[in-house]
Amino acid sequence: MKKVRKGLVFIVMTLSLFTQAQTKTGSIKGSILNANNSSIPSASVSLLKAKDSSVLKISVTDKSGKFEFENLPPQKYLILATSVGHSSTYSRAIEMVDGDGPIQLEPMVLIGQSKDLKEVTVVSRKPMIEQKIDRTIINVEAAVTNTGSSALEVLEKSPGVQVDKDGNISLKGKQGVIILIDGRPSYLSGPELANMLKGMQASQLEQIEIMTNPPAKYDAAGNSGVINIKTKKNKAKGFNGSITAGAGQGVYFKTNESLSLNYRAGKVNLFSNYSFGRYNNFQELSIYRRYRNDDKSTRAIFEQTSLMLSSRMNNNLKIGMDYSLDKKTILGIVVSGFYNPEAEHGNNTSYLKDPQSRVDSIVLATSSSKEVWKNGSLNLNMRHQYDSAGRELTADVDIIKYNTTNDQDFMNTTFTPSWVKKYDEQLRGDLPINISIYSGKIDYTHPLKKGARLELGWKSSYVATDSKANYFEPVDGNWETDYKRTNFFQYKENINAAYVNFNKQLTKKWGMQTGLRFENTNYRGFQYGNIQKPDSSFNKTYNGIFPTVYFSYAADKSNQFGISFGRRIDRPAYQDLNPFLFFLDKYTYGQGNPYLKPQYSNNIEVSHIFKGLLTTTLNYSSTKNMFMETFDQEGDYATIVRRGNIGRRENAGIAISAQVPVAKWLNSNLYANYNYNKFTGSLHGEMLNIEAGNLTFNMNNQFRFNKIWSAEISGWYRTRGIEGQIDLKPMGALSAGISKQVFKGKGSVRLNIRDIFYTQMPKGQINFKSTEASFINKRDSRVANLTFTYRFGKPLNGNGQRKKTGASDEQNRVKSGE
Repeated sequence: MKKVRKGLVFIVMTLSLFTQAQTKTGSIKGSILNANNSSIPSASVSLLKAKDSSVLKISVTDKSGKFEFENLPPQKYLILATSVGHSSTYSRAIEMVDGDGPIQLEPMVLIGQSKDLKEVTVVSRKPMIEQKIDRTIINVEAAVTNTGSSALEVLEKSPGVQVDKDGNISLKGKQGVIILIDGRPSYLSGPELANMLKGMQASQLEQIEIMTNPPAKYDAAGNSGVINIKTKKNKAKGFNGSITAGAGQGVYFKTNESLSLNYRAGKVNLFSNYSFGRYNNFQELSIYRRYRNDDKSTRAIFEQTSLMLSSRMNNNLKIGMDYSLDKKTILGIVVSGFYNPEAEHGNNTSYLKDPQSRVDSIVLATSSSKEVWKNGSLNLNMRHQYDSAGRELTADVDIIKYNTTNDQDFMNTTFTPSWVKKYDEQLRGDLPINISIYSGKIDYTHPLKKGARLELGWKSSYVATDSKANYFEPVDGNWETDYKRTNFFQYKENINAAYVNFNKQLTKKWGMQTGLRFENTNYRGFQYGNIQKPDSSFNKTYNGIFPTVYFSYAADKSNQFGISFGRRIDRPAYQDLNPFLFFLDKYTYGQGNPYLKPQYSNNIEVSHIFKGLLTTTLNYSSTKNMFMETFDQEGDYATIVRRGNIGRRENAGIAISAQVPVAKWLNSNLYANYNYNKFTGSLHGEMLNIEAGNLTFNMNNQFRFNKIWSAEISGWYRTRGIEGQIDLKPMGALSAGISKQVFKGKGSVRLNIRDIFYTQMPKGQINFKSTEASFINKRDSRVANLTFTYRFGKPLNGNGQRKKTGASDEQNRVKSGE
């Protein structure tokens, strides 16, 4: 607690020092006229930063058509004026110098539009990829092949992002990515995060922001960076909405539908989104294991083939409201949740063979599970702007609940080599999980003199999880508790954080941002015993300091350079700390590790942007206490899968992204990333020293034949690489699609095919102790989708983005029943 108090004292003293150095501000005045030199009341006036045209403030003209922006720090500005029925116009560049008085602009004239245009809907076309100095932005709707996809599939084809066979997400070759939804953490990890992203449709998404070195304002969690998924929210005035219906056919049939509604009038903005999907899928996993003697000769061979059929329904709902108390204060509430039932049926055939590949025994395993995954979330938020100079206070409170039920049945039947039945083993499981998350945060932004800005914030979160694994076995015709496998694990965690961030444009060419974040973590795990085993518990408290530094240099209009440094932490998922052994199948078990330590990374990145079209990035990171999925041998043939700290990882890479305007009708986005990973340490008593590099390529070609027809050809390819103990084989996919605008631009019809050549199959091999293993995983990845979207409502000015909200990385770390 002493370190917490010291961190708070440091932030308060910093705020006190900087607030004494406030700037002399100025103002800009003007008026809006029509072609007849008459004033236009209630015209929308936007104050833009001249450097990048980003919106700083928005106002409306009074009854006389006049406007004024006050308390403006010295820099260059632009004014954008718009009004219904008129063409928009920009002012000249306005340079404000420290000490200037009010700047009076010449009247801005808006020209009326022809009435013949009133029935035409203008649909803007955003580029698929926007490259900024600190992040990469993916505009989801810009890609035709995203139609009918899930959020996970959209991520999978994004530059620098990789998704492994289990749905774990990596960024530039490093795991430990934090996923935010509208700036709020998802509080899920591993298979549960993958399931949630599979349940989100691409039609719900607006943008994906990829940040490899986020500033101190963000949680320090996620050693490889942050991915922020922005969902759609229409803020156009009046009543607006859209409806989407689609169907897909792979090996099995799938559907996806969504409805988005928005109403904005006066001080109130109401918004909602509902999506529904029904997905039938399969997964075919083949595993080959060779067990070695001490002299490396073969002791036994194990071959396993499993086929899992699944049927899943996804229901996602979000409802919210923003209310303007006055011109400076907005209150908001967002209620969201999902209800996703899923049924799985599996058949698994295993052959245990002698060194000469003669069958010794056969195990036929059948399994079934019925799982219901539910979530409810409440977000309360507030934003208060003190003045037009940028001084503001925001606050968020989040309450999030997860609940899952999972009923399982297993039947293992062992046969002789000639298929004569020897015996049965039967098991039932009841695996309920309840997770409660409470989080609150407050952020303050204070402008200083000469364009500097100070940001301060505080956040606290509390997480409580109850995870039960109740297993039963038949005894004399009755189902009795299997105490060897039954488990009840409870975990509680509290994280307190404070940060300070300082941003300043040092000269016309040099910019700087530096920040410091302090995090205090307290957790306790308790495993309840039973008649066969005693209770056990563990607890820990630790603190961390996480600095970030950014420098930018604009050499000229064509060249912009940046360098950044950041320290980050990645905490274990809650269930990864549970020491109990979980049953997966007769030869495979999962187990948590209560001694798992958090991993820390130091990340350095250097970037160069040429004419906004070519971006080159060099990156290096060093990770201490690196943890990841490890494989161990138990007994003669069983494999134990658990997370473990394997030691140190060093990662270096170079990424090149190019936006190439090939022709007026063709734009290409090309991305290449080379990563080199080195793992050193000790694992299960064996020294680990593995190093390898791999290349990732992404390609997206956008064809614009005319205002109605467009098309896309996209693909990605990853060469051989390593992930800890796993040696992954090359993999890739090619997709194509075509789109047509209908109903005067209000509707669109899209047809696409993903993974045309059916090459998206994870393959690899693993060597540990006396076991050599290889695998190949097939799923329903080749799918043809047909989707129709219709937008309705009166298009008026006033589109905008709602502010980011929410808590930290806790939601990314939830792991429930697998």
